[in-house]
Amino acid sequence: MKRLLPLLLGLLVELNGVKAASPGPRPNLVVVFFDDLGWGDLGAYGSRTIRTPNLDRLAAEGTRFTSFYVAQPVCSASRAALLTGCYANRVGIHGALGPAAKVGLSTNEVTLARLLKNQGYATSMVGKWHLGRPPELLPLRHGFDEYFGLPYSNDMWPNHPTAKAGSYPPLPLIEGDQVVEVMPDQRELTGRYTARAVDFIQRHRDQPFFLYVAHSMPHVPLHVSPGFQGRSVGGTYGDVIEELDASVGSILEALKKNNLEDNTWVVVTSDNGPWLSYGNHAGTAGPFREGKGTVYEGGVRVPCVMRWPGHIPAGRVCDDPLMTIDLLPTVAGQVGAPLPPLPLDGRDAWNVISGKGPAPKRTYWFYYGQNQLQAVRSGKWKVILPHTAAVLEGRGGGRDGLPSGYSQVKTELALYDLEADPGETRNRALDQPAILKQLLAEVEAARVELGDSLTQREGRANRAPGRAEP
Repeated sequence: MKRLLPLLLGLLVELNGVKAASPGPRPNLVVVFFDDLGWGDLGAYGSRTIRTPNLDRLAAEGTRFTSFYVAQPVCSASRAALLTGCYANRVGIHGALGPAAKVGLSTNEVTLARLLKNQGYATSMVGKWHLGRPPELLPLRHGFDEYFGLPYSNDMWPNHPTAKAGSYPPLPLIEGDQVVEVMPDQRELTGRYTARAVDFIQRHRDQPFFLYVAHSMPHVPLHVSPGFQGRSVGGTYGDVIEELDASVGSILEALKKNNLEDNTWVVVTSDNGPWLSYGNHAGTAGPFREGKGTVYEGGVRVPCVMRWPGHIPAGRVCDDPLMTIDLLPTVAGQVGAPLPPLPLDGRDAWNVISGKGPAPKRTYWFYYGQNQLQAVRSGKWKVILPHTAAVLEGRGGGRDGLPSGYSQVKTELALYDLEADPGETRNRALDQPAILKQLLAEVEAARVELGDSLTQREGRANRAPGRAEP
């Protein structure tokens, strides 16, 4: 009986869609990071106007996460958190870095790419970097063997309708650390990124690899190739999403063609919620409040789908809270890599991702602006702290590439039950004083660790960003 029990336990694990742990090759890792994709923009998340068959299939073959968060609702800060496993303000990154910025992600930080490169992985980044424009801060200095893409957002160019004359230099397309093209045709960006991603997979099919595809779309200004223009009933925005879905399909097909499906962990998510002020050129946050640029759920809760056959359950929906900062320590655990020497904020979430157990009790901190602590979430409860928020308050945005204005609103201290009230409409602060007190203690812990400019607090553990050489 003693010999039979382990066999029976192993069989039960197999029947639940997750293989028992056993020695085997380390997984390849593919991370696809969309820009400004809303929680409700994919068929698997409820869209009825945009067709996303490849992403929907990925969700059916893997796990769809419904309470997945970014650390901050804005470009550079969100990307820093994804790649380092740290809150962006811990590593000195705030907001969205402009073309003239002399700072970026420090090379002292261990990124996912460097962690995996040290384990013998081939590493490539395709798409939007946005963590430092100077050559000494570009991806090749952060553990990537290859880089092809834009160094910052695609709206930071002279042709943007809201750009003032002379405010932006010509948009550079970079390969490695050299500009290879100026003002590229953005209609072809998604296709060119996809071709580079597929080529990398084919060239490295015989060794472990990490591929990070950070699409420039659907960030405004929207651009779509002629083959997808006018195809979606969701208008231009829908056309863009359907081309992005086809891009994911091409990457998945390359994995299948090279017999890599079973040993590749695929993660698809977004850097923040939709930029709602752009109206019909923006997506939807689904049932959630507000969007990009706010710490309400519509700004920080994003779609996320993961697939690794036999390891991540198929057809599962997980509502346990997770955040991009958890990816690096979780990957480290799966490939047997040591954690970086500097403190992390993320935790190994493999039990949650693999369906082996519930999420441990923890609190997520939401900073925005110049080190402003604006919210925390613990379990089903979320506190919004007093701050000034740029909101639309349910108004429609602009049209055809032109944004509408925001209202500047001073928020009150609020407590929300996200299970009962995901739209954050009913403030429970008065009738749940014990819960509020508990979360305010977590707020104090965040302020001690990372500071809070709203209360003039200096953190004890913030690190400096990287800086361009003089």
